[in-house]
Amino acid sequence: MSETFSIIHRDSSCKARLGSLKTPHGEVETPIFMPVGTNATVKAMTPEDLHSVKAQIILANTYHLYLRPGHQLVEKLGGLHSFMNWDRPILTDSGGFQVFSLGELRKISEEGVKFQSHIDGSYHMLTPELAINIQEALGADVIMCFDECPPATADYQYVSSSLELTARWAVRCKEAHTRAGQQLFGIIQGGMHYDLRARSVNDICSIGFDGYALGGLSVGEEKEQMYGVMENCSTLLPQDAPRYIMGIGSPEDLVEAVWHGYDMFDCVMPTRNARNGMLFTSQGRINIKAKIYEDDAGPIDPACSCKVCKNYSRAYLRHLYRSGEILASQLNTYHNLHFYLDLMRRVREAIRNNGFDEFRRQFKSMMLQK
Repeated sequence: MSETFSIIHRDSSCKARLGSLKTPHGEVETPIFMPVGTNATVKAMTPEDLHSVKAQIILANTYHLYLRPGHQLVEKLGGLHSFMNWDRPILTDSGGFQVFSLGELRKISEEGVKFQSHIDGSYHMLTPELAINIQEALGADVIMCFDECPPATADYQYVSSSLELTARWAVRCKEAHTRAGQQLFGIIQGGMHYDLRARSVNDICSIGFDGYALGGLSVGEEKEQMYGVMENCSTLLPQDAPRYIMGIGSPEDLVEAVWHGYDMFDCVMPTRNARNGMLFTSQGRINIKAKIYEDDAGPIDPACSCKVCKNYSRAYLRHLYRSGEILASQLNTYHNLHFYLDLMRRVREAIRNNGFDEFRRQFKSMMLQK
């Protein structure tokens, strides 16, 4: 049994479950969505805004903070929580996905990954040990093992070799991890191949971690492939540990993942879409740039209780966006994150009432009508 994670309730209608993740900076109710704060900030949101939309935990990025401003500086200034004035839990990813997305600018070896900075072209070697050292210096509550994330186009043999490398790196990560109170999660790879996913689950779980994440999803595969991997791994992962799916982000994906028994999620979708004028509502997505909103005095979503929907019209938000005003990103992001976190609140409520299977059915029906 995990000392930091407990299952509060299992929905009798499906695999969905309510959980509690204990950290040095407070408890997190799961299922939960984690807003992405890559550079020690959730773009266009102040910490006060994040409190207001009821963000329980946010994510920051090891790769970016290592390059700028540097993990030693963050540690010197009191750690990531103090540095960014955030008093609730933080999860840091290991930087693996960012490094491997550099393509020609990186070279993988048993030791780690040599890569060229996208900022100034300087060369660096990121190893499992350094990834852990950086995350310990940052002081996050939950940190991730350094893994190799193969591209969606990788062939079977490459994915097989890749997950073996990820397992060897995971052993090194666990050996390097020394910070008390900081949870370390292992990452499952294996692409779209069920047998490779099963092998990765066995390898990573045999090492033993505080939680387990599915990596290598939402990287260009079809939805049904992604959902198939979710279902396959759900039956294999430990029942008493937190389960995190990295990088998935549409509301539909979150609901499906919860139905399969997963607990934690992150994605740039709500914040990035907000900055591009795409807003989430109870009636589906809307593009606030569209001319039909030019004289629309209504809120983004009449069913939404956020301060943006209470105080600003679609016409005004369209005007801000078309005028290139900074306030457009602020208000749009606030609304989208409120939508996501309120969705997770409703998800938890449905599970608590043993009604998540019906909640999912109605949600899917609504999405299909859009």
